[in-house]
Amino acid sequence: MEKYHIEGGVPLRGEVDISGAKNAALPILAASVMTKGENCFTCCPEISDVDSMVRILEALGCSIRRDGETMAVDATGLSDWRIPDHLMKEMRSSVFLAGSLLARCGEAVISNPGGCNIGKRPIDIHIKGLKALGAVVERHTDSIVLKADKLKGTHIRLDYPSVGATENLLLAATAAQGTTIIENSAREPEITDLQEYINRCGGRVFGAGTGRIVIEGGMKLAGSDHRIIGDRIEAGSYLLMAMGTGGEVFLRGIKAEPIGSLIEVLESGGYSIKEDEGGVWARSKGHGLVSCRVTTKPYPGFPTDLHPQLAAFLTANGKSSSIEETIFENRFNYAKQLVKMGADIEILEKKVIIGSNKILYGEKITAEDLRGGAALIIAGLMATGDTIVQNTRYIKRGYSRLSEKIGLLGGKIREYE
Repeated sequence: MEKYHIEGGVPLRGEVDISGAKNAALPILAASVMTKGENCFTCCPEISDVDSMVRILEALGCSIRRDGETMAVDATGLSDWRIPDHLMKEMRSSVFLAGSLLARCGEAVISNPGGCNIGKRPIDIHIKGLKALGAVVERHTDSIVLKADKLKGTHIRLDYPSVGATENLLLAATAAQGTTIIENSAREPEITDLQEYINRCGGRVFGAGTGRIVIEGGMKLAGSDHRIIGDRIEAGSYLLMAMGTGGEVFLRGIKAEPIGSLIEVLESGGYSIKEDEGGVWARSKGHGLVSCRVTTKPYPGFPTDLHPQLAAFLTANGKSSSIEETIFENRFNYAKQLVKMGADIEILEKKVIIGSNKILYGEKITAEDLRGGAALIIAGLMATGDTIVQNTRYIKRGYSRLSEKIGLLGGKIREYE
């Protein structure tokens, strides 16, 4: 089991390059199977979830070359529409391939996707929308078979603004005859990035970032060059690391708007944060304790993917605060690990309650999911003494070169088995 060893109590200072967004890269890589010719993606994060998607694309017959954060994908020779079960279970985002494979092949075979154990994440909204576009769906014990001789544009209103369902239906609709309208669509920046990529390839998609997306189907898509947007969750995590340790940081490659809900919380405690050319600058000098009542919501609300990190930050830098989780019921797995470090934190129904600020002490703790693991890193950096974070495979699903970047900011962290 791989581990991080952290020597806490060192303020993080300096500049950090924010990697491409995990939640943009994965659906864009899935979308590339609809194109013919080579795609060149830059700022593609070096994380295990992207590695898993690459293995899936190669199993389907795509040709892939990679050099660091630059990846070339050519799906011209796509030869299969069946995703191997063992690869499907490695990550949830493999479900995006249902829409793109339907668009390219008229058929897709998937299984229930995997990912972190943070709560129920049914794909019923995806399936309902794909049926509305004309797909025939067969559910088997170990697989889901989708077929569509001819997808047809339609009007879909999502029961919930699901990011994954919005992206999946957008991809399928690019091959449909006629126009598709998706109402109550998710508004996340990663959906806007997907729209930009599709349109670069020759598609006609409009309205991403709003609650209504229009897709004019039937366009032939060719490979294109595309730069993945910066990862707002990674940026928010480094912001909390630096502010939590009393440091100063410049987040290069991100704008303030995508992390605006977090910035608002920190500014309420006196932290100085502003957008500068090429990134976001923040310092902790003159700050007080943060007292907040946060509820996780779809974008532009406070993201569930920053809930655990904010909670960790508040244990040492907050007072009388709470975070209500409305997206994933099992998001609280990290809390018992923080209690081991001395945090005044408890779970009450759907809320995590953080009492008075406490001095955290280094402990041996275990990551149980991606974002909860990032929270433990933040806690370890703030703690007195040494912290061992076990089960780092979860963290590597979404954070590129984590120990290297923390080290460049002056943090004392090393990785070992």
